[in-house]
Amino acid sequence: MSKIKPSKGAPYARILGVGGYRPTRVVPNEVILEKIDSSDEWIRSRSGIVTRHWASDEETVAAMSIEASGKAIADAGITPEQIGAVIVSTVSHFKQTPAVATEIAHRIGAGKPAAFDISAGCAGFGYGLTLAKGMIVEGSAEHVLVIGVERLSDLTDLEDRATAFLFGDGAGAVVVGPSQEPAIGPTVWGSEGDKSETIKQTVAWNDLHIGDVSTLPLDSKGEIKFPAIAQEGQAVFRWAVFEMAKVAQQALDAAGIAPEDLDVFIPHQANMRIIDSMVKTLKLPEHVTVARDIESTGNTSAASIPLAMERLLATGQAKSGDTALVIGFGAGLVYAATVVTLP
Repeated sequence: MSKIKPSKGAPYARILGVGGYRPTRVVPNEVILEKIDSSDEWIRSRSGIVTRHWASDEETVAAMSIEASGKAIADAGITPEQIGAVIVSTVSHFKQTPAVATEIAHRIGAGKPAAFDISAGCAGFGYGLTLAKGMIVEGSAEHVLVIGVERLSDLTDLEDRATAFLFGDGAGAVVVGPSQEPAIGPTVWGSEGDKSETIKQTVAWNDLHIGDVSTLPLDSKGEIKFPAIAQEGQAVFRWAVFEMAKVAQQALDAAGIAPEDLDVFIPHQANMRIIDSMVKTLKLPEHVTVARDIESTGNTSAASIPLAMERLLATGQAKSGDTALVIGFGAGLVYAATVVTLP
C-alpha cells in the first residue's frame, strides 16, 4: 500500500476573469505594402486582416503581460497574492532563461507562485489552460494565471510576401480558479511532428552565433536577416481546414456538447478563411457568435484566443456564462481544443 497522501483540490475548475492588452500602434495594410508586391485587396481576401498592432520598445513581452494580467485579476475579483501559479505561453521572449513568468509574477505582486514558460505556438493558450485546470483539481494551486503573449513583429520578415501581413503583437490573460461544477471540458490535444517544417523559424539562434555567414538569408540591402517565422501557407491552410474541424468536433463530443448548444466559437485567429471554413464544416447554427478578431488584431499566436475572448465579452457579443468552444493550432504542428464556460 502506498504511503503517499493523495492530492486533494477543487472538484472542477473554471475561468474566473479575462484581460487583454493591444499595443497602442495600429498598423494598416498600407504599411505592409511598402516592402512587398501586393495589394490591400489581396491581403484582405487571403487573410481577412485590415490592421494589426505592433509593440513599441517599451511594450515588451513582460510589460504587455502585466497589463493584461492586471485586468484579468481584477475581473476575477481576487488579489495578486491569491495567484498560486503563473503560466506564460510565448515564442517571442528572446531570453532563453530565466522564464519571463517569474518576472511577471514578481511585478504583479503575486508573492512566490510557481512560474514557468511554455512554447506551444498558436495552441499555447489551450495548453496553458489545460495545465491550470490540472493544478486546481490536483490541489497544487487555487488560482492560476494563464498568459498568452507575443511580439511577433520581432519575428516577421517584412520582405516575405507570404507572411509579412499576418502577424501582430499583444497579450491576453485569464485567471483559472476552483468551481463546483464543470466549466472547462476535456482537452483534445496533440501534435503532428512530421509536419513541423511547415511553420518554423528561418534561422536558429546558434546559426547566427557560429554559422557560416554565406549560408544565412540576406535582405534586399545584402544584410543578414534576423530570424523570422516562415510557413508553407497552402499546406498549413489545408491541415487547419480539414484536420482542425475534426479536432473541434472531438472536443464538443468529449464535453457532451452539440453544436446547437454552443453560444460562442473562439478559434485561433490565423486566417478568416480558415475560420469560415471551420464554421461551415462544424455546421454551427447562426446563433453562435464567432470570434473574428483577426480583422483588426492579426495573428497573435498564443495571445489570439484570450484577446478574442476579452473583446467579445467587452463588446457584449458574448456574455458571462456562455458556452464556448476554443481551439488553437499552429507551429509544431500542435493543437488543443476544449469547451469552456465564459467568465
